Amino acid sequence: MASLTDLSLRQALEGLSAKTFSSEELTRAHIEAIEAARPLNAYILETPEKALEMARASDARRAAGDPGALEGAPLGIKDLFCTDGVRTTAGSRILGGFTPTYESTVTTQLWRDGAVMLGKLNLDEFAMGSSNETSAFGPVVSPWRRRDDTAPLTPGGSSGGSAAAVAAGLCLGATATDTGGSIRQPAAFTGTVGIKPTYGRCSRWGVVAFASSLDQAGPIARTVEDAAILLKSMSGHDPKDSTSLDVEVPDFPSFVGRSVKGMRIGVPKEYRVDGMPAEIETLWEQGIAWLRDAGCEIVEVSLPHTRYALPAYYIVAPAEASSNLARYDGMRYGLRAEATSLTDTYEKSRAEGFGEEVKRRILIGTYVLSAGYYDAYYLRALKVRRRIADDFTEAFGKVDALLTPTAPSAAFALGENADDPVAMYLNDIFTVTVNLAGLPGMSVPAGLDAKGLPLGLQLIGRPLDEGLLFSLGGAIEKAAGFSLKPARWW
Repeated sequence: MASLTDLSLRQALEGLSAKTFSSEELTRAHIEAIEAARPLNAYILETPEKALEMARASDARRAAGDPGALEGAPLGIKDLFCTDGVRTTAGSRILGGFTPTYESTVTTQLWRDGAVMLGKLNLDEFAMGSSNETSAFGPVVSPWRRRDDTAPLTPGGSSGGSAAAVAAGLCLGATATDTGGSIRQPAAFTGTVGIKPTYGRCSRWGVVAFASSLDQAGPIARTVEDAAILLKSMSGHDPKDSTSLDVEVPDFPSFVGRSVKGMRIGVPKEYRVDGMPAEIETLWEQGIAWLRDAGCEIVEVSLPHTRYALPAYYIVAPAEASSNLARYDGMRYGLRAEATSLTDTYEKSRAEGFGEEVKRRILIGTYVLSAGYYDAYYLRALKVRRRIADDFTEAFGKVDALLTPTAPSAAFALGENADDPVAMYLNDIFTVTVNLAGLPGMSVPAGLDAKGLPLGLQLIGRPLDEGLLFSLGGAIEKAAGFSLKPARWW
């Protein structure tokens, strides 16, 4: 059954429909793959019994002639999505024993469409990180290795478990979240496809919050079409989420393969940053050539406030995090430390429960929101955010979408940037603007670096124009012909 784990989501759904194999057989194959791949540490919690129960129920529905859009497809769920009766930790010790009594809207819709849950995927603690090294359950190890090198590599973050699991064949697709690039950067590092949809396209209800005005759920998958299939199920208006958009969900898979002839594609000159590796620049130029060959017109555009995006993001995001994480006080749920007073309980529970990166961001956020600094930092960052959004609005008056690199490098070794937070934050240099402006962005694998590691290209679209991104992503995917998978070493 090992070959079943090599299928794309579309291929698996077609095989299930043709009764070539059952969901139970497909699920068992993935359970065996997960067990064999435990050195990757992609899953925080495996749920094989639940997966087989869901698979058998799926086979029964299919036999009765009532299949859903994802009927029988085994998926991995990032451990930021609350799952009814299944432990949800957000990668943090402070939530290590939390078992929700409710289901997130996104996962509810996946189960509605017949998907099967294989388990909960590892992530940076509370989604704060770019390398999946801040998880209380240990880092995820990328299934990829540098040529002639056995050093363990990061799969990216915060959705590193999702990206690693998809790349290694441990699920047909995975849920993920993106606050500043946490879907797109891991996708680029692992040779997978990841899309952060428009803010509000997917409900945030039941997703553990990091920075509420930036967080957005989306899928990581093996192909552009697979990502489109998953996003269609994940999307939709949710009255329980006040930021959820009450708009129709398009048939995203139908956009894959459409002609992009006549589309105007912008290339932002500010993304040509100093010190960018030559191979990233070369890949970008290759992507431009591919879209030009597909009939697109290439236009240079300017996003002048891009240089302020990282500083603004690392004020806004920690500020919102410090507010959101105030609820973890050792009293209502989660870890409670032994203490002699209420204040001691708060202090010890948070000191023992939160990791270093989370503490760092809480302190930054509390500082920029404090009296005397609110106007100097937080309010100014909000003004910059507005200017960044205005830059995109002006650019989209001239072009239909933008093409940029996804990340400034290929995957780096675990521990390589662990003691340098600024170097780690720079991984988000090409992605944070999309979150600040609430736009859709997609990473598509497009080539390899000199050491044989995947590199990705990023497409950025107008609000709610994910369909065009799927068309353009399909064109890049076809031109790149990227079908490489990591050599199995685990």
